[in-house]
Amino acid sequence: MNSLLVLDKVVAGWQGPATRPIDLRLGAGEVVGLSGPNGVGKSTLLAALAGRASVFAGEVIRQPGLRLALQTQDIPPLQGLPLSGRELLALTGAGSEGLPPWLLGHLDSRLDRLSGGQRHYLALWAVLQAPADLVLLDEPTNNLDAAGVAYLTEHLRDRAATGAGILVVSHDAAFVAAVCDRVVTMESPHVA
Repeated sequence: MNSLLVLDKVVAGWQGPATRPIDLRLGAGEVVGLSGPNGVGKSTLLAALAGRASVFAGEVIRQPGLRLALQTQDIPPLQGLPLSGRELLALTGAGSEGLPPWLLGHLDSRLDRLSGGQRHYLALWAVLQAPADLVLLDEPTNNLDAAGVAYLTEHLRDRAATGAGILVVSHDAAFVAAVCDRVVTMESPHVA
């Protein structure tokens, strides 16, 4: 398997270590889920891989020239921001081909005039379709209705088929079962 990313006993955190050491290997075209209860550092690990948080121990080995795209749970404030959906896609290098029909008709609308679910799906699509080798998704089904989750489920496998490796954090068990090739469980960094 062509490894895009290898984690060897990686400990991630913000001001200090927040995860137990984790080993993980992610190959091109593979979708891997990160599971575990709240507070084990799943989102922190994604942030560390994207350079937003720190790696305190272990080794992160990336394929040379690896391009990365990160979707976070943060929803940026949009009030008064005159950016359209089409402009958002252009900023990330994503195309509109494959967008669900219920969103295609809104590409020229300002983002602050879309519903929360429409904005979330459009931002998710912008990350998922960006020209990246590794896509990190943090709770991508949050704020999506059943149709949005179904559409994402279908197209996430399509994106992996193009050779992208995808690392997904999600508490949505049905979604994880439908899209992930395997799941890595993270454990609490706090010893009982």
